[in-house]
Amino acid sequence: MAVYRSRHTLTGPLTPDRVAALDLPRTRLGRRGYEPEHVNALLHRLAHELHEQGRQLDLAQAENHRIKSALRTWQTHQARLRYDRTHPPDLPGHPDA
Repeated sequence: MAVYRSRHTLTGPLTPDRVAALDLPRTRLGRRGYEPEHVNALLHRLAHELHEQGRQLDLAQAENHRIKSALRTWQTHQARLRYDRTHPPDLPGHPDA
């Protein structure tokens, strides 16, 4: 799928303000509305950029999950070390007793 690039529209990433201010070319005299090929091309570009943003969000969420999991593992390990230092194995209540 080609990404829409035109001298009549936006360059760079799309933002809500830039899309709202967009001025698409009108149809020729005798017809109403916008040129369908410009509208369709812009819709394809919007779909492409939304897909890319969704992909980047998924990657960020996966990385967030990985970091949280590693932090939980580290915290559990640290808590066990602290417990083992304060509760030697020969004392009642220690899991290895």
